[in-house]
Amino acid sequence: MSTILAFIVTIGILVTIHEYGHFQVACWCNVKVLRFSIGFGKPIWRKTFGQDKTEFVLAAIPLGGYVKMLDERVLASEQANQQVNEKLSSAYSDGDLRRAFNRQPVWKRIAIVIAGPAANLLLAVGLYWVIFMSGVMVMRPLIGAVDDNSPASQAQLKAGDLIKKMDGMAVESWQDVRWILLKKAVASSSTNKVTVQVETINKDHESHHQSLNLSGLDKNDFESDMLEKLGVIEYQPKIAPIVGEVTKKSAGDQAGLKVGDKILSVNQITINDWESFVTVVRANPDKQINVQIDRNTASNHSTYSILLTPRSLNERGKIVGRIGVAAKVDVVKAQADIDKLLVKINYSPLQALQMAADKTWDTSIFSLKMLGKMLTGQMSWKGISGPATIASYAGQSANMGTIVFLGFLATISISIGVLNLLPIPVLDGGHLMYYMVEIFKGSPVSERLMELGQRVGFGLLGLLMTIAIFNDINRFAKFFIS
Repeated sequence: MSTILAFIVTIGILVTIHEYGHFQVACWCNVKVLRFSIGFGKPIWRKTFGQDKTEFVLAAIPLGGYVKMLDERVLASEQANQQVNEKLSSAYSDGDLRRAFNRQPVWKRIAIVIAGPAANLLLAVGLYWVIFMSGVMVMRPLIGAVDDNSPASQAQLKAGDLIKKMDGMAVESWQDVRWILLKKAVASSSTNKVTVQVETINKDHESHHQSLNLSGLDKNDFESDMLEKLGVIEYQPKIAPIVGEVTKKSAGDQAGLKVGDKILSVNQITINDWESFVTVVRANPDKQINVQIDRNTASNHSTYSILLTPRSLNERGKIVGRIGVAAKVDVVKAQADIDKLLVKINYSPLQALQMAADKTWDTSIFSLKMLGKMLTGQMSWKGISGPATIASYAGQSANMGTIVFLGFLATISISIGVLNLLPIPVLDGGHLMYYMVEIFKGSPVSERLMELGQRVGFGLLGLLMTIAIFNDINRFAKFFIS
């Protein structure tokens, strides 16, 4: 229920802001607005406001909305011309007809159409501004381990290194690191060797400069964590290798592991922390391993050898082992370790506004580049999300706190703004395309061409929605199968 509620709130806010952009600019341009609707389908609430008696509607299907303005072309498509003329003369005065959308100069129509996407982008700026002013709690980009023979190992990155700059840009968190890597990888050509310059400080406070090769990334890696692909493991506080929970009928339970068991070694390899134990288990799906444990009970203190076989699990296309046990966590110590890694960054109102504008701009340009890569086949279409995935993320972000939810809202608002500016008929960008043609042509685009464009536009949107829903089904199918 919380996920559904978070999804409705998300869509409600973003659609309302988008449609309000169209509505407000239409009012400023003295265009008569007939209806302002949030949602589609049967109205569940409606009320008339203002001198124009604009009807405000809340409809049953909360997946969009629209602003209906007085437009003679719309009326003409509903009835024959003679009947329309009679309807116009009886229902609308000459003053109303002069305020019809289709009678406005092209610059007013452009302003009204572009106002919706612009409102979404301005909302994102406002949300980011609040987030940056409130202070952002981030995890310092401290490297915990580096996989052997990985791009990170070849670049001589080492455990304990703190990343300070990437390509000359200062980084303060792992989020900054991922964002720079993603932008660099997307902006590059798949035929060129792609590298990013990394500046680090080691445990002895010595500064080093390394060149990290990104060429090994392929188009399917953009949906997953690229750090893992590059061989970089984030630093995590050390957790003692003591079993804190055992799932019934799991591989660990059937092998005889019990709560309180301390893992001493696996296959004669000493285990010093829980992460090392997890690494060995994940690397041995469907393979028997010998686990040496220390068990201390009220009546006995003994060392045992247990043979267990991790069950295989498909994790993002990679088969790993799983035994169904969790670590015993010293909450106080773990929190103290995490506090050392976390840093809260506060910005002044002016700094926050500049950063919010930059963040919105960067994300918008990045979204367009991602779409371009998808169209040229350089990136997978798996990155497109449908309503189910958005609802899932909405619920997760809402449960993580107000600031996280605001960040999620800003990201989706940018996506809606950018999507609506694409030159696809039926979208705002498609109407802008028609008006650009009108400016150069000197007359409006023919209704026949607009009708054809509508069909093409609906077809493209239908295809896009089909891909998004397919991706949703595929993601959730993998989750439940695993």
